[in-house]
Amino acid sequence: MVLLTWISEVADEPLVLEPTDRRVEWETNTWWLSAEDEDRRSLSVSVVVAAFERTASAIQGRIRKLGFPGVATFYVWHDEQTGQLRCSTGSVPAKALPFDGAYELSDDLGPVVEGFLADSEPGVTGWSCLEGVRNHSELTAAEGEAVPIRVWASSVGAASR
Repeated sequence: MVLLTWISEVADEPLVLEPTDRRVEWETNTWWLSAEDEDRRSLSVSVVVAAFERTASAIQGRIRKLGFPGVATFYVWHDEQTGQLRCSTGSVPAKALPFDGAYELSDDLGPVVEGFLADSEPGVTGWSCLEGVRNHSELTAAEGEAVPIRVWASSVGAASR
């Protein structure tokens, strides 16, 4: 159950809320979490979700003790390319998370965790998934659009937007 330990440790790691320097926030507050096959098989979605919810609550408590008056969001997503769960805290509202591409906010962390736990070959793209892939220049605009990343977000700051 190493994954659960790592999730809980995120709440005690360094935390920077610096609205004028998002890069420092991202580098300090973003965590990459992996799991061995045994953890993936033995953990339930609800147990992992509960661990993240406890972490979000603990981070909210830390932010209040710091006296940070602004908006802050703790968020979690499954990075399918690396086979990892990732989480971060930023001084931004959920609608303005620092992703380069499209993302879809979800009130339910369950599907994010479920996708991670069900990933039997994390970070691997099978050949069957590549069949029929064409040269990028051959793609139509609709075909070239990326599927948004599903992200669970929890408001942890004193202010909300």
